[in-house]
Amino acid sequence: MAAQQDSAEAIKELPEQVDKGVNTALDKVDAWIAEGIQHIPNFVAALFLLLVFYLLGLLFGYLTCRHFSRRDRANLGEVLGGLVKWIVVGVGFLLGATIVMPTLNPGDLVAGLGVGSVAFGFAFKDILQNWLAGLLILIKHPFRVNDQIRVGEFEGTVKRIENRATLLRTYDGQRVVIPNSDIYTNAVVVKTAHPLRRSEYDVGIGYGDGIDRACEVLVTAVSKVEGVQKRPPVEALPWELAASWVTIRVRWWTHSRQTDANHIGSDVIRAIKLALDEAHIDMPYETQVQLFHDQTEESDGDRGRQREGWPAPQKGSTRPRWRAQVGEKQP
Repeated sequence: MAAQQDSAEAIKELPEQVDKGVNTALDKVDAWIAEGIQHIPNFVAALFLLLVFYLLGLLFGYLTCRHFSRRDRANLGEVLGGLVKWIVVGVGFLLGATIVMPTLNPGDLVAGLGVGSVAFGFAFKDILQNWLAGLLILIKHPFRVNDQIRVGEFEGTVKRIENRATLLRTYDGQRVVIPNSDIYTNAVVVKTAHPLRRSEYDVGIGYGDGIDRACEVLVTAVSKVEGVQKRPPVEALPWELAASWVTIRVRWWTHSRQTDANHIGSDVIRAIKLALDEAHIDMPYETQVQLFHDQTEESDGDRGRQREGWPAPQKGSTRPRWRAQVGEKQP
């Protein structure tokens, strides 16, 4: 009976408890609304201040871009302009937060942002690494837009240097997006860093042809090709004594753009072929000599006396090994 009475009393008190909870929640909501209405001027002032700093950030970013564009550093101006803009906006956000919450200490907020930035840095390490590498590339300026470079297996013309990556247009018309961190940490060949570029080509002539005459013919022929620079002069250097020919390395200078090197190089090879044909200078094929066993000599296997086929012995003539084995006398 006592338990039933307690349950009945609890059921009677339940509506009162619900009413108290609802009233408490409504009181809290009313307090929040009253506090929000009280802070509306602060919110308006904070938003106005943030808008002012945002406009100032746009202005300072524009001035930064314009300053570097006048110095032919438009890409660097875009990156630094964006950085300046968001720094100004960040300062405006901190000031606006102190207006909305007067008890907020900007130093504590900055310290909290510092701790958060460490976690942010670990989470976005690759993005920040590429951004910093891009900024360093733009500041140090190892190459410019429209320069032709080679990075690893990729080669082409630099079309744009962005915050995260550098855009290349390959010679066959493809776009390559290379992360700035890869460019900054690896070797880069800048082919248009200087106005001229040297090209070379190896030519083989017969052992019976005169080296000096062949070099003279090659220098004269290559010097007449349109686009080959007069200074530095064309060179033809004896380079190697190969198995079937004498190698002469021809060197010439052109403008450093890849299209000039390719087209002028094609004209140079054509001029070399026609000039050697006209001068009756042989460009031999590779030849091989095979010595069969019945054509070897009695000194076969004796490295102290064995010859390799040329030149002929100074005295007498050689005889095959089989004649020496049967005891045939030297004629």
